[in-house]
Amino acid sequence: MPVVTKKPLIEEDMVTVKLRVHRRNEARIKAYVKALESDDDRNWSFAEVFPEYIGKQEPIVLRAYRHREGLTQTKLSELTGIPQHHLSEMENGKRGIGKERARLLAKALGVSDYRVFL
Repeated sequence: MPVVTKKPLIEEDMVTVKLRVHRRNEARIKAYVKALESDDDRNWSFAEVFPEYIGKQEPIVLRAYRHREGLTQTKLSELTGIPQHHLSEMENGKRGIGKERARLLAKALGVSDYRVFL
């Protein structure tokens, strides 16, 4: 009877990833990467990796998608009609996003579900 074994990693399957993270996050990032490499089926939540951001996910998500698209707040403001200073306040958690603005942001940032901003 054949025994199920893990497929060995091939060098072609590997990629190098460079990250710049704050010193205080280094140990947590390394633990997360080690768990990923162990082929552990465990899912890590955002709160487990970065507990200091609990309750601040929406501003971080907005900033992350904006950076992914290579947009400045000014350019995103032009695309959505949302004033730039409002975008800044949203990214810093000082202003709520709201459903209509979330839809505008999702369309401008190529996000399929606007609810990630709520």
